[in-house]
Amino acid sequence: MKQKILYFVFILSIIISSSSCSTYKNVPYFQDLDHSKITENQVENYSPLIIKPADILGINVNSRNPESSAVFNYNLNRVNGGSMDSSPENPITGYMVDDKGDIHLPLIGNLKVAGLTTSQLSVKLDQMLLTYYKDPVVNIRLINFKVSVFGDVLRPNVYTLQSERTTITEALTLAGDLNITAKRTNIILIREQDGKRMFIPIDLTSKTIFDSPYYYLRNNDEIYVQADRVKYSQVDSRFQVASLIVAALSVLAIVFTAVHNHN
Repeated sequence: MKQKILYFVFILSIIISSSSCSTYKNVPYFQDLDHSKITENQVENYSPLIIKPADILGINVNSRNPESSAVFNYNLNRVNGGSMDSSPENPITGYMVDDKGDIHLPLIGNLKVAGLTTSQLSVKLDQMLLTYYKDPVVNIRLINFKVSVFGDVLRPNVYTLQSERTTITEALTLAGDLNITAKRTNIILIREQDGKRMFIPIDLTSKTIFDSPYYYLRNNDEIYVQADRVKYSQVDSRFQVASLIVAALSVLAIVFTAVHNHN
């Protein structure tokens, strides 16, 4: 009888260990990447951000007459900890793209900007300002470029991005990375595009994420990280108690079966 009980305990231990190993297999990123050699991929899925209505453009013009060209320039508020510090006392200033896709500039007036990249608009303004300034240099940045990261991450927040070429993995890094209890295979990217809201599944356990057309983020993207059942069990004491009861009943059933068979 003693040998049977030890046998059942051994089998139960193997089941628990296998469950733990199975859980760990879902933790590492890019599992199908060959870590034994250098792998190269051609970057073909990046496209520059396109200016859209409701974007806020920071425009800075430098010329040989800085006092006169300063009329275009903006005062961008400080960025603290990756989040934009916006308040009535410290507003975000820039050129808002209206519903028609236009901005209103000093000297130039209304200018159609929607559909252009910031680089294309810079070149366009360079040419237009030659009428007023000698050797103007125009720098343009999207100053309300932000993404939201929430769910099972270390620091959920709305993050203002300094670079137009920001990726999902960079945004998750800003948020302190996924918690160990997060589901790597079920990240949801929420994006509004062409009047539609899309819910896009992302799998971080595969290197195919790097080739995805959704790897590079767009303004106002949202990233949701789902927690697995382990997270729920950690925060719900009733679930923990129920799990302990089920485990205890399972052991008792095994012992009872062993004793009954022995008799």
